[in-house]
Amino acid sequence: SDSHGGYCTLKMSPLDTSNATAEVESSESDLSFLFNDSSDSYQPGFSYDVTKHLGVQITLIMAYSLIILLGLLGNSLVIYMIIRYRNMRTVTNYFIANLALADLLMVTLCLPFTLIYTLLDEWKFGAVLCHMVPFAQALSVHVSILTLTVIALERYRCIVFHLGRRLTWHSSLFIMAFTWTISSVLAAPLAIFREYRYEEIPPINLRMPVCSEKWPHGINRDGVIYSLSMILLLYILPLAIISYAYICIWVKLKNHVSPSSRNDSINRRKKTTKMLALVVVVFATSWLPLHVLQLATDLDLVLRFEEYKLIFTVFHIVAMCPTFTNPLLYGWMNKNYRNGFIMVFRCEDKVDTFHPDGSFRTRSVRGPTPNGRNSRHPTTAV
Repeated sequence: SDSHGGYCTLKMSPLDTSNATAEVESSESDLSFLFNDSSDSYQPGFSYDVTKHLGVQITLIMAYSLIILLGLLGNSLVIYMIIRYRNMRTVTNYFIANLALADLLMVTLCLPFTLIYTLLDEWKFGAVLCHMVPFAQALSVHVSILTLTVIALERYRCIVFHLGRRLTWHSSLFIMAFTWTISSVLAAPLAIFREYRYEEIPPINLRMPVCSEKWPHGINRDGVIYSLSMILLLYILPLAIISYAYICIWVKLKNHVSPSSRNDSINRRKKTTKMLALVVVVFATSWLPLHVLQLATDLDLVLRFEEYKLIFTVFHIVAMCPTFTNPLLYGWMNKNYRNGFIMVFRCEDKVDTFHPDGSFRTRSVRGPTPNGRNSRHPTTAV
């Protein structure tokens, strides 16, 4: 198997091995599924590849294309709104923009390559992309989970401990740069321990380009250790931290007693917290099946069977769902994003429609101007 922690280069490609030594032990019949005509009748057997069926391929193409289209549109809109409208520039929204940027990276550098590799079973993109694509794919996933963790900890700090002082723009930028740096370091092995080669298939006299992992000493153990470490450090541990933070926040807001004048502020906090918690739940549940399957495969707990490739591909599609569901959740549960999406589609520009739903406290900027007059501005998030 290949792609220990490489989330998008499918590890079940029949000629993609986890080290440089080709394990060409299959007979001609075992390899024949690579070249089955889609219109051939179903031939029950160990080597049959369901993904070579025309109907399955059309379904996969439509599914991946829909995710790519929705992901590009939704995440681009999120980033555009935060850049375009000043009232949307809150700390939480900065981190949401960082999450959207990671999703855009996933949509552009993951899904197209995965789809083509799944359909063709060979790497058509050359040696450079063989190293860069798995790195970029893992990078986007790492940034996403770290950003979700940062959002949870920031809200935990402000709400549970009543710290009125928010992070500054510079502090937010530094944290985002730090998440990308750490993610790059953790994803680097997928670029370093990689090999682009041609696989020889003597039974049918064929050479196929393959992009596979090549760990030191040519053993699979290093890949398994890396895979287990990433699941622990970048899935289980962050979700445990996030769960603890949101549970504490929810208890704090639920038991909070405030004057009626602050009820609206508390309700906004609850709605925003509920939205962000739901984003985390969608992320965790979407990635869980793929992580479990990859873990089982790494530990040799999954025997080879004819539906494995299709199951892996379906789980991968499910894991990609957060790339387009996040903007939908923002639009469904947050009035600012909903209004912003509507304005973009209507080509309108009404800044006063934005309210500080995502902020922890607000202030009305009312005071003397340099010329001595009192001025009133829309409520801004701080």
